[in-house]
Amino acid sequence: MAVPHLLRRTGLLASLTALAMAGAASWASSGTVQRQPANARPQRIVSLNLCADQLLLALADRNQIAGLTRNANKPEMSAVAARTGGLRILGTSAEEILAIRPDLVLGMPARRSAAIAVLKDQHYRMIDLKSADTLDDIFAAIRTTAAAVGHPERGEAMIAQMQRDLAVIPKVGRGKVAAYYQRRGYLTGTGTLVDDLMTRLGFVNLAAKLDKSPLSQMSLEEMVASRPDYLIVESATERVSDQGTEMLHHPALNGIPRLSIPQAWTVCGGPAYVQAARSLAQQLERHRGGRITAR
Repeated sequence: MAVPHLLRRTGLLASLTALAMAGAASWASSGTVQRQPANARPQRIVSLNLCADQLLLALADRNQIAGLTRNANKPEMSAVAARTGGLRILGTSAEEILAIRPDLVLGMPARRSAAIAVLKDQHYRMIDLKSADTLDDIFAAIRTTAAAVGHPERGEAMIAQMQRDLAVIPKVGRGKVAAYYQRRGYLTGTGTLVDDLMTRLGFVNLAAKLDKSPLSQMSLEEMVASRPDYLIVESATERVSDQGTEMLHHPALNGIPRLSIPQAWTVCGGPAYVQAARSLAQQLERHRGGRITAR
């Protein structure tokens, strides 16, 4: 059964943490990796989470990338899945990573596990990318990744382009109330990347209005009674595929206009934030019979 993207991300990180902990002994016995000069550009970079995959693909040279996670090439999860062709996709075996002998491990899944301590003792270079829940967080992750892979100028160029693109997208929400409604009735609240996106576009998040937690469940009856102006849904839920998506097609919701975006654009903070903002703005303008214009 499908689950909300926030839960998917949590599950992914949990599984990677388990992988790291299970492989701690192997890491410890693999031998010390020689520390590179501080200014050396890494040549065997391994990513340990989906968000790191996407930034690595955008900012590193392809021949620097030694391994991506098993979700990197899945279009429903990654906004840049089409760019993974020819790159190594790792499974869940710690031995795979050991065999690579990486000179940079990007996107550590946990900050306090025993495996992380072992890696530090063995002098593996590690960069822990924090979760990006705002646009500023995205910019910070881009700068961190770009510097780590030896291409800081690419990070600055990417940020500048995102800023230019976002500057011409109007606040089309105009104070209207919108609900990001997911499979099985999950509602996305404040403190999330989706909330940041909605606020930037001028929407009032229904979850914030009702003082809901970052991720809560809301029944059809509650949703209808709350009467949001718009529902924002994952594009994959536009067809019924299971019980979780079936509820989003209940006749009781038919009177609420819908906007949709791919889950892959919001599951991680990155350049796809701009795609999500542009798409939502264009859909809303089409719904109103207008045209997107800068303000």
